[in-house]
Amino acid sequence: MILPNEKLDLSESRYKNAEVPSLTSDQINEKYKKGEVRIVTEQARYPLNTIVSLVESQDYILNPEFQRRHRWDATRKSKLIESFIMNVPIPPIFLYEFEYSKYEVMDGLQRLTAISQFYKDEFILQDLGEWKELNGYKYSTLPEQVRKGIDRRYISSIILLQETAKSDVEANRLKQLVFERINSGGEKLKPQEIRNALYPGKLNSLTIQLARNPQFCQLWNIPEPDRNEIESGHPRQEVIENQYFKDMSDAELVLRFFAYRQLDQWQGNTLEIFLDDFLISGNTHFTDETLGQLQQVFEDTVMLAYQIFGHKAFWLHRNREDKWFHYERPAKILYDPLMQVLSNLLDKSDELIKQKDQILEGLEDFHKRENEIFKGRDTNRTKVIERIEVLNNYFNSFINE
Repeated sequence: MILPNEKLDLSESRYKNAEVPSLTSDQINEKYKKGEVRIVTEQARYPLNTIVSLVESQDYILNPEFQRRHRWDATRKSKLIESFIMNVPIPPIFLYEFEYSKYEVMDGLQRLTAISQFYKDEFILQDLGEWKELNGYKYSTLPEQVRKGIDRRYISSIILLQETAKSDVEANRLKQLVFERINSGGEKLKPQEIRNALYPGKLNSLTIQLARNPQFCQLWNIPEPDRNEIESGHPRQEVIENQYFKDMSDAELVLRFFAYRQLDQWQGNTLEIFLDDFLISGNTHFTDETLGQLQQVFEDTVMLAYQIFGHKAFWLHRNREDKWFHYERPAKILYDPLMQVLSNLLDKSDELIKQKDQILEGLEDFHKRENEIFKGRDTNRTKVIERIEVLNNYFNSFINE
């Protein structure tokens, strides 16, 4: 069995809850005057006709994975352009200065992308409400005065400057704080969407890549990549609308598999914090060799699960009115421990596949016996270890039988 060469030390979580000191009013005033926990910002305005060069610049980092999963359709892009035509105020974009004069786009990616695509004639205006006369036009074909009017418009930005934080740890903490608060007014982002935006890196990219594994997709009812996606990197609409893909739950499932392989590093924080810490540390410390090993373990484990169970690997047996039946959708509460057990039995794959029929026949009785352990949605460390133990005992009963 392939094991990663490197273990992560997550004992010093950057999210540990320290005790809140008791301060007097004078001490609080002094803390405020010193500027502790204060965001340093500046503002800028960008003419719309400069956005193409901004988007294509090496100095502005746009997260392509977020865009890939939340692409605006032509109607929404058109409405944005109509707002500029009418001079409707547009919310500012938020940038984070990670190096001097180099920026990450924290909020506003879709607006920047839509403006850039409009200037490059990559979509046609449609479904306009106030300027119906312009439906069917591209930027290059717009009447001259309208085109000049759009060129005079600006989009504002608020930039979080590099001197906001005194260390990388503090920078990550403040960046997450700001990101969560500027996104609190719209649709609430899922934890993995936030991780993807805030903690890009090699491990994060690997989770995204492996989430499109064909067997993994079948096990989680996610449309598999077709030839066009493989060649262009652009998933079809059916994929974009799938909820696991849309909110990046698919990538989080891969991350959970990797993180649970180091359960001893889960120090009592919530699962969300454990996954945050693991991703941040993995991005920094895992070598290419280790990432390659992790990829192999994941792919082999998913294949083994599929070979034994087909697409029902993570379906639970449930009891309703004294009748046992398959709960016809995958469940994380079974996915997490089952993947760990199978990954530790990869060297016994041939034996398990030979015993496939017996394993399947015994599942209902197994779930009847262990019904309490798989009830609810509790994913704390102790419960996960319990589930791993009972599943491990079950599968080992078929080896060298």
